Amino acid sequence: MTDSQVVPVIDVHSGNFKELWPALVVAIKTSSFIALDTELSGLGNRKSLLAESIEDRYKAICHAARSRSILSLGFACFKKLDHKSPDSYLVQVYNLTLLCSEEYIIEPQSVQFLVQHGFDFNKQYSHGISYCKGNNKGGSDDRGIHIRALFTELLRARKPLVLHNGLIDMAFLYQSFYAHLPERLATFTADLSDMFPAGIYDTKYITEFELRLTASYLEYAYKKCKLDNSRGVSSGAPGPHLHIGFCQYAGHMSTYVDYRECPAVASSEEQTEVCQRFSAFGWCPNGTKCPLSHDTDLIILQDEKCKDDKRKKRKRQREKKRGGGATAEGSAVFDGAPLNKIPNMEVDPEGDKQDTTTETRRDDLPHGESEAKPDEEQSLSAEKDGGAELQNCPTTGTAEESKPEEGSEEKLSDRSVKAQKKKADTGTHRAGFDAYMTAYIFAFSCALSKKEDSEVGENEKEQSCLPACLNKVYLSGKAAPLNVVKSTFTKSSKAHLQKMEMVWGGSM
Repeated sequence: MTDSQVVPVIDVHSGNFKELWPALVVAIKTSSFIALDTELSGLGNRKSLLAESIEDRYKAICHAARSRSILSLGFACFKKLDHKSPDSYLVQVYNLTLLCSEEYIIEPQSVQFLVQHGFDFNKQYSHGISYCKGNNKGGSDDRGIHIRALFTELLRARKPLVLHNGLIDMAFLYQSFYAHLPERLATFTADLSDMFPAGIYDTKYITEFELRLTASYLEYAYKKCKLDNSRGVSSGAPGPHLHIGFCQYAGHMSTYVDYRECPAVASSEEQTEVCQRFSAFGWCPNGTKCPLSHDTDLIILQDEKCKDDKRKKRKRQREKKRGGGATAEGSAVFDGAPLNKIPNMEVDPEGDKQDTTTETRRDDLPHGESEAKPDEEQSLSAEKDGGAELQNCPTTGTAEESKPEEGSEEKLSDRSVKAQKKKADTGTHRAGFDAYMTAYIFAFSCALSKKEDSEVGENEKEQSCLPACLNKVYLSGKAAPLNVVKSTFTKSSKAHLQKMEMVWGGSM
């Protein structure tokens, strides 16, 4: 099994934002791709967010983005290390606590969910980084040290953007740090295609339609990808495999770091009954009061056992057919059975009636996003040192997760065991850590796609990572994604064109 992983997440607030600004900008500029995640104050009418018409959904999302706010923003910057093993990354993760300067709605159920997961509202109101929504209200979005200027740096970097179930995230980011949302969805997608020319990737779509995992909520997908990667490394299977390394944070910088622990997926000796709703969607209406297990590790292992049992049953059926209806005593049916019992054993004549059903559970019940947004978990269930340069940052090296090496990410905990024990948090829900999990899924998927497409030339592989998922955003309850493209019949919004002139000086 995979070893536990401790991820350093830099906590950014109004008191250290200026100090950490140079490191943030360098991390963005030198990254290979960037994953974002948000914590929101609410989402409004859940039924409208899941309307049959996508245009109606967009209108509901716009209303939510204009009336609610982003409470925290997670950045995960993955920089590919060419001088290391293939698919080795140096990672920096930031969690920015924000405070909207305008009036906004905050929903009680959002507060309840966030508090349950350790969100500190006292800290947000006392140390949140202030910002104004919509079009620029005085000042400049391309100069100064503020969150809108940081978003401008993100656009200028022209890096691939990765999100999980990202339509709501993108609308909130646009309204909060860029400009007023356009009235039409086609205009919005046209603007996005200009803003992120390197492409947008949605790991919810990737896990559903590329990886085809049994479930696609964020924690499940991350742990499954991490487990599969570690198994591949430890078994010596041919790569490529994903290798992750982090910066070391010493001295004064270490006081800004929260160590997020992701324990190893471990089998349980107890026969615990799993909550089927949580197993499928990462959400349960009973929350912590549910008597059934919400253990994601146990869910993954049970899903794997179920798949393995189905494979064995199909194999028995094939052997039975080849034997003309009789099952040979040497077949898999009798594996492990006592010899004196074999003559009396019967083979199930029915076969597996469920074998023809898909093994992928879709998050298509009306619950929007399953785990990344607090309210959607609870209500869409009818279902998101300061100036050191990144490349010069002393790193922990890149580590094979199942075999910690000298200076690996697992060794991070050996350097300051006492400090990390005080600060490590086994809860995996934070915007910063959610962004990291999102980025990990994407990086693993890219490595896996290279392994499956080994005949493609090296340069082609690099340019065509997950081409089937490029600019495709997951839509709950829909078989087809939202394509982030600029139609020949759609014009960009006026506010967007003005912003692009400022961001890139007209060199679009």
